[in-house]
Amino acid sequence: RSHPDVHKFSVETVQWYPHDTGMFTSSSFDKTLKIWDTNTLQPADVFHFEGTVYSHHMSPAATKHCLIAVGTRSPKVQLCDLKSGSCSHILQGHRQEVLAVSWSPRHEYILATASADSRVKLWDVRRASGCLSTLDQHNGEKSKASSEAANTAHNGRVNGLCYTSDGLHLLTIGTDDRMRLWNSSTGENTLVNYGKVCNESRKGVKFTISCGCNPDFAFVPCDSTIAVYTIFTGELITMLRGHYSTVDCCVFQPNFQELYSGSKDCNILAWIPALREPLPDDISEKSLPQQHLNLAYEDAWSSSDDEG
Repeated sequence: RSHPDVHKFSVETVQWYPHDTGMFTSSSFDKTLKIWDTNTLQPADVFHFEGTVYSHHMSPAATKHCLIAVGTRSPKVQLCDLKSGSCSHILQGHRQEVLAVSWSPRHEYILATASADSRVKLWDVRRASGCLSTLDQHNGEKSKASSEAANTAHNGRVNGLCYTSDGLHLLTIGTDDRMRLWNSSTGENTLVNYGKVCNESRKGVKFTISCGCNPDFAFVPCDSTIAVYTIFTGELITMLRGHYSTVDCCVFQPNFQELYSGSKDCNILAWIPALREPLPDDISEKSLPQQHLNLAYEDAWSSSDDEG
């Protein structure tokens, strides 16, 4: 807090520069996006915006551009160029604030944006004429007479976006307490039913998807817990309990298959996969056949009584 360049209000997104750890970025409700030099811990550049910054993202796949997509209180999606230090690109099409942005991990020029106008748009940032497509939860089958607006992804604010690691699917979350899985190339709603997905956030939902798991999971903050869903079947696997207050964000670390979560309780928790199913309370380990125990759990100690 004593650092002279500290953000003045809530920090919403932090991301390493995808290609090396010499630089990272942070954006905040203080209407700025800061580019930090890791070695000096000083801002190398600061971008200022007219409104609150909800989300920013750098492409993990880009080799030909250094654009940072930024979602703010403005309906215009801003693209900041690290090379020139300017915010020259603007994507127009949303009608309300942009709550989440995410680059495709598969195609370096494809960007997904989610807005309070209930819409999710896919853009090719090389095209100035408008978005590629607007996702439609009804897959174009809703009647024209319907009171619901056409081409809405959710019946509420869309405040969470996450691509699968292969970039083939896109997961979205809205304040209608729904999560939807989309085919990112056709824009089709796959109609996977996740049931009610708790979402009371007025800001962006920082949820995440596993990488390298079979099947893949979505980890979604839900009050002080984290809901774990299988992505392609919609099954709620478990609720991770450990935080004492609202969970703000989840990040998956594929190298260790670990999940990290941050909360308003000022704790960061690391979650590791269970090596086996937990036993019901009424069954003791000793009553199980030996082969059911994981070798890692076997007691390797011997007592002097056994040796005697």
